[in-house]
Amino acid sequence: MLSGNEQEIDYGLVSIIMPSYNTGKYIAESIESVLNQTYKKWELIIVDDNSTDNTDEIVRRYSDERIIYIKNKENHGAAYSRNLALRKARGKWIAFLDSDDLWEPEKLNHQLAFMLKHNYHFSCTKRGFINEKSERLNKVASSPKKVTKLGMYCYCWPGCLTVIYDSELTGLIQVNETLKKNNDYAMWLKVIKYCDCYYLDEILAYYRVREGSISHDSIRKLIMSHYKLFRNGEKKSVIVSLFLTIINCICGVWKKIFYVKKMD
Repeated sequence: MLSGNEQEIDYGLVSIIMPSYNTGKYIAESIESVLNQTYKKWELIIVDDNSTDNTDEIVRRYSDERIIYIKNKENHGAAYSRNLALRKARGKWIAFLDSDDLWEPEKLNHQLAFMLKHNYHFSCTKRGFINEKSERLNKVASSPKKVTKLGMYCYCWPGCLTVIYDSELTGLIQVNETLKKNNDYAMWLKVIKYCDCYYLDEILAYYRVREGSISHDSIRKLIMSHYKLFRNGEKKSVIVSLFLTIINCICGVWKKIFYVKKMD
């Protein structure tokens, strides 16, 4: 655990990227988890992908000037929305929170202190899981202590909601907008070319398990999404894309055995 005086330190502006689509049932809770951060120097950029539910009504209830709300005129997908938010971001630090996930109040403080202490430019944390009723589930996901470029190509170790990276080092990150799945993984593959990713062993974020999410996609669809990531997103050859897809499948099994555990 890090010092209780962290909130007094100015680590610089954090730009929080939040794409949304039909998450009116959850987005208020996600926004509140940002508002409750003990570190206050942030901007929250919400890009709604032309939702058809009450997401727009809920977001517009918030008058905090740190919240920037953009609504796409057409539905383009999460990659487009994240790219747009990244182009609007002004912060040194880029963080990510999907519109149905949650952060602990100390998330930004603890992670930024960890990064500055060790001069890290890219990090992730342990994450817990919640259900659709926001009830905590009895499991957590961790990561290797250090993920190199090779390690990141082998598997997407960081959870999107746990990542922070230094945009002053990487510059503007943009991903292939044709990628309907794995567009967060596509970002890490770009960031990792500048710096390794380091793991903070604290549960600072909670991923919501929902019916119909990518976690429940068929194995065939998951395999195809990985192949498209390497073939279309990273412009690798057919052979290399197939090889990396196979490695990802193997590492996925490895992760479930060694990095996804029941809580004590």
